[in-house]
Amino acid sequence: MSGEPFDVDLERHVAPTDWVNPCPAHRYHLVVIGGGPAGLVAAAGAAGLGAKVALIEKHRLGGDCLNYGCVPSKALLKSARVAATVRAASDFGVEVPGGVRVDFGAVMERMRRLRVSLAPHDSAERFRELGVDVFFGAGRFKNSETIEVGGQSLRFRRALIATGAHAAIPDIPGLVDTGFLTNETAFSLTSLPRRLVVLGAGPVGCELAQAWARLGSQVTLIASHANVLPKEDVDAARVVEKSLCRDGVEILKQARVVAVERRGEEKLLRIEANAEKLESKERIADQLLVAVGRTPNVDGLGFESAGIEFDLQAGVRVDDRLRTTNRRVFAAGDVCSRFQFTHAADAMARIVLQNALFPGRGRVSSLVIPRCTYTDPEVAVVGMTEAEACELGIAVDVLVEEMSRIDRAVLDKESDGFSKVLLQRGTDRIVGATIVASNAGDMLNEITLAMTAKLGLSALAKTIHPYPTQAEVLKRLADQAQRRRLTPFVKRVFEQWFSWTR
Repeated sequence: MSGEPFDVDLERHVAPTDWVNPCPAHRYHLVVIGGGPAGLVAAAGAAGLGAKVALIEKHRLGGDCLNYGCVPSKALLKSARVAATVRAASDFGVEVPGGVRVDFGAVMERMRRLRVSLAPHDSAERFRELGVDVFFGAGRFKNSETIEVGGQSLRFRRALIATGAHAAIPDIPGLVDTGFLTNETAFSLTSLPRRLVVLGAGPVGCELAQAWARLGSQVTLIASHANVLPKEDVDAARVVEKSLCRDGVEILKQARVVAVERRGEEKLLRIEANAEKLESKERIADQLLVAVGRTPNVDGLGFESAGIEFDLQAGVRVDDRLRTTNRRVFAAGDVCSRFQFTHAADAMARIVLQNALFPGRGRVSSLVIPRCTYTDPEVAVVGMTEAEACELGIAVDVLVEEMSRIDRAVLDKESDGFSKVLLQRGTDRIVGATIVASNAGDMLNEITLAMTAKLGLSALAKTIHPYPTQAEVLKRLADQAQRRRLTPFVKRVFEQWFSWTR
C-alpha cells in the first residue's frame, strides 16, 4: 500500500489495520466468505431480514469492483473520453488554444479520490452498523458446517462462497521475472507509460488499450483471435477495432507472445503473429498489461473438508439454485459463474437469499443478464448473438438499424455503430440484442426489461420515445419488425379494403 492519502483513506474503510474481529455467535444463519459484490449484497440483505450474519474478507471489502475493476476503470475511461472529445473540439466549431495536454498524475489522483468517496458504502464500519459480524482473515472450511478464520470457528446453518476471481496469468517464458501489470496493479501507476503492450483483446484489454492510447501512451494490443472482442458480434467487433485504430492503437491479430525478457528498464516481447505464416515480431514496452481472462479464487478454502466440488478453471460447482454439492453451502459471483459481472453477482446473491434463508426456488437460469464493454463506442449485449443462435440451431430473424440513420447520433458525431435485435423466427419474441453506440450500456436496458418481462419487440413500437435521442434506434427496429408483417398477401387485403371504402 502506498502512502497516497486517498489510498490510506481507502484502506481505512475497506481493510482497517486496527480492526478487531468480534467473538463469534453460537451459530449463524449465514456465513459469507468474500466481501465483493455478491458477498456484500447477501450479507446486507440477510442482516436486513433479521438473520444473524458473519462476513469474512481476506483482503479488501468491495472486491475487484471497488478496488481494481469497475470503479477505477470507469473513472479512467471517462478522463480518456474527455481527452478524445477535446481533441475533436474543432469538429464542433470549438477551438482549443495550445491543444490537449493530459496530466496523467491528475487523472489517477481523480480516480483515487472518487474511489475513496464510494468506499463507505462497502466499508467494514457500515456492515457492522447493519448488524453483520465482520471478520478479516483467510476463511477456510473446517467441516460441512464450520468455517475457521483467525483461529476462531464460525458454525453456520447456511454459508455462501463469494470469493470472486483474479487475473489469469499465461505461462510465457520470462513473464514473471520481467514483471507485468494486471487490473490489480495497473491503477497504482502514477506516471504514464510511454509504450504499453496489452496482452488480451477481450473487454478489459480493449477498454484499457483505448484509454491509455487516448491519454498519450503508444499502445500495442495483442489479440489471439481474428478479431478483438471474440465473444461478441463480429460486426460489433469490427466497429470497435476501427475505433481503436483511429485512436492510435496498433492491433496484432492471431498473435501470441512466446517470450519476454528485460533489457534495462525496457521489456522485449517476442511475438508470433498469424500462426499460419509464423511471422515473428518484436515489441519494446515500458509496461506490459496482462488481460487474458479470469481464474476463480478456490485455493486454500478447505472445500474438500466440506464436501464441496470445484474445478481450478470453472470454479465451484453449483446447480441452478446456486447450491454446491454441500447442500448447506451456496456460491455466487465470479467463483462459480461464466457471467463475471458485478450486476450478475448482485442478482445471484439475491437468489441465494431466497433459497438459503427460505424455502425458495429461485433459479439462475431465469435471469436475463446483460453485459457491456465500455470502449468508445460501447458494445452492449443481452441474450444471444447471431453466432450463438447458429451454434444452438435456433432460427432467428435479424433486424439491424445503423446509428448513422439516427438524427441525434449524427448531431452528436457519434454515428459509428448499430443496433441489432434477434427475434425467434416468425415471432415477436426477442432472444438477443447487440447495441454498438456511445452510450449503448444505458440504451440496452429497455430491451433487457422487455426480455425480462417477456414483452415482444412490438411493445417498443408502441412506446413513445422522446425526439431526438439515440435510443430512438430501438423504436426504428420495432417499426422495421412491424413492416415485415406487411406481407404481399396482407398488402393485397388492405388494397382490397381501401378499394371498397373509396
